[in-house]
Amino acid sequence: MLNHSERLDLIFRALADPTRRVMLERLSAGPAAVSVLAEPLAMSLAAVVQHLQVLQDAGLVRSEKVGRVRTCQLVPDALGPVEEWIEARRSNWERRLDALGTALAENPKPVQE
Repeated sequence: MLNHSERLDLIFRALADPTRRVMLERLSAGPAAVSVLAEPLAMSLAAVVQHLQVLQDAGLVRSEKVGRVRTCQLVPDALGPVEEWIEARRSNWERRLDALGTALAENPKPVQE
């Protein structure tokens, strides 16, 4: 089983590539066949499949083969670990900025003319 850090690494690695982000954007509209995902991309079907494998390894996409057609779809809540990670950092920085704001309000610098 992957630990939280390894899972985040896989997700960020998957999201780092613009081609994979295009695929995820398309899949946000609903499931799609691999051939449909490949249509707007200037690459071979084999390259598209490799990108999809990275998305699957990260847990962002799952696929199902029915007959000769492989259909992919987003995994609901797959970005949850990323959202949690970002929220933790955002909360930390908000606390720091609030403390800075309080310190500045309590100790205003005199205006020099």
